[in-house]
Amino acid sequence: MPEDNPPQPQGNGDRPPRVPGSWSNLLNQGWIWILLVIVGVVAVRAMVSNNSRNETIGLNEVATLVNQSRIKGIEVMGEVLSIQLDSGSLVRSRKELETSIYVSLANMGGELERLNALPVTFRNPPRAAAIISGALIILPMLVVIAFFVFIMRQSGMGGQNRALQFGRSRAKKVEVVEHSDITFEDVAGLVEAKVELQEVVDFLNEPDKFEALGARIPKGVLLVGAPGTGKTLLAKAVAGEAGVPFFSSSGSEFVEMFVGVGASRVRDLFTQAKAQSPCIIFVDEIDAVGRHRGAGIGGGNDEREQTLNQILVEMDGFESGNNVIVVAATNRPDILDPALLRPGRFDRKVIVDLPERSERKAILEVHAKGKPLDQEADLDAIAGQTPGMVGADLENLMNEAAILAARHDQNSITMTNLVEAIERIMAGPARASRVITEKERRYVAYHEAGHAIVMHLLDQADNVGKISVVSRGQALGYVMPLPNEDRHLMSLSDLETQLSALLGGRAAEEITFQDVTTGAENDLERVTHIAIDMVTRYGMNETLGPIQLNQGDHSPFMGMEIGEQRHYSEEVAQQIDKEVRSLVDRAYQRTVSLLQEHRDQLKLLAETLLEEETIERDEFEALLGLAPT
Repeated sequence: MPEDNPPQPQGNGDRPPRVPGSWSNLLNQGWIWILLVIVGVVAVRAMVSNNSRNETIGLNEVATLVNQSRIKGIEVMGEVLSIQLDSGSLVRSRKELETSIYVSLANMGGELERLNALPVTFRNPPRAAAIISGALIILPMLVVIAFFVFIMRQSGMGGQNRALQFGRSRAKKVEVVEHSDITFEDVAGLVEAKVELQEVVDFLNEPDKFEALGARIPKGVLLVGAPGTGKTLLAKAVAGEAGVPFFSSSGSEFVEMFVGVGASRVRDLFTQAKAQSPCIIFVDEIDAVGRHRGAGIGGGNDEREQTLNQILVEMDGFESGNNVIVVAATNRPDILDPALLRPGRFDRKVIVDLPERSERKAILEVHAKGKPLDQEADLDAIAGQTPGMVGADLENLMNEAAILAARHDQNSITMTNLVEAIERIMAGPARASRVITEKERRYVAYHEAGHAIVMHLLDQADNVGKISVVSRGQALGYVMPLPNEDRHLMSLSDLETQLSALLGGRAAEEITFQDVTTGAENDLERVTHIAIDMVTRYGMNETLGPIQLNQGDHSPFMGMEIGEQRHYSEEVAQQIDKEVRSLVDRAYQRTVSLLQEHRDQLKLLAETLLEEETIERDEFEALLGLAPT
């Protein structure tokens, strides 16, 4: 699906805007802390500097200096006496000459009479000293107050306004004038989904026409589809088509640590929406709050369940006549609470499926707008090579191709760039720096050749699009399939063909080297998974017959799954193991027989891979045509 960039919301609806330069901004930005640190450092340095220049002595020593006629004069500053030594008298050290000796006036008492003969000078204390003394008293108080203000703001207790904002909805409102540029024309493919949603638009635009016939406007629309299929874009297109306010939120925004906050936010959201009806509320990933109540070990989460209960009440409570439509998106409809899915709440379930080939081409064309494409770039062919990709994948593909073109200083995006982008998405970037031994290269070449030969010989297998022994991601080599058409159903013979094609690499190693490697790890994992599904899910076996045996394996709740994981006895479990083993053994024997019959083609293809490293589809078919039979 095309993913246009939505306009940014003008407000978050959660808290009032902060005034630039306010005290709270200074606290949050850290400037006040820097200022306090600077003042503290200056005060400490001044105090240390002052202490380093002065010494304090006792009265007895002052009296001794007076008797020795070593005191030149006395200077009084406030409550401090500064004794100045006579430079001509006998001193013990030069430091004694450079040091002002402070004596507390309060401690002098009657000893002052002995100093009457000395000249005394009175002087006011320096202003800087008074400022520093005051700062040393005030500074600790400021630090403590600032610390408590910061803690209170962080804990949400900074005032009544903060507490009231805690339960407000965080949904983002997008005005119509900002969002009307996204319509159904911007959504490529998804024809059926757009038809279903067009009726919702008609309800919002012309409600009288439907009410005259007794029709009730849908309360909710649930968009169900895999991640990246365009559910969010469809919701935006509905708002753009209807020309109504659009409130956007996500399920996780309602759930908080404190019980009751989520329900409060739901009430606030619907209150805002009703005040501006008709409008649309979009809740993305609603499964975060709409899970089945009472699920899990020890029951459910109280906060989430209260939030869900409030949503249920708001969507179908006692109030009626409000043209507010709730559009929700999820990729896990199986875990939603049944009360949420009943008529009167989510009346419609719109499936947003994987795009078909024609839809993939349309999506590629949307994302190719503004990008210079080479004349030989065939988007239809690219659409045929990308089955299973969703809109987000295709948008990423076009972006990767553009990056590759820019990396090679090209003026346009070529077909080679597009194919390389597909390979990067499916297998990862090429790792030319990975060094492997010649023996390992031969194993890889024969392994990939085995896959390709079996896929070519089996009619129901996908065509071979490309073979390579260039390392990509975790893979040392790969075969890119090229499906003839999109498939929606898989028959028994189709699945057996898949098993044989996946086992082609392992069989080729055994036939050629009489040995096997760990290179088939991923192949064997997929083979085992397919075979188990064939027996336990699809009933494709001879012994057990058409019965499904693994319902509990797909339960989304651990608490409910504990008692449902196995619905059969040990005897049935042994039969399942035998059937799975039988399916895999038959597929492997079939693969070995095919490769032994076409061993010359296997060798020719593998040796060519060792020389050229990559073989395209046309070269592969020509090579097999020239090979001896």
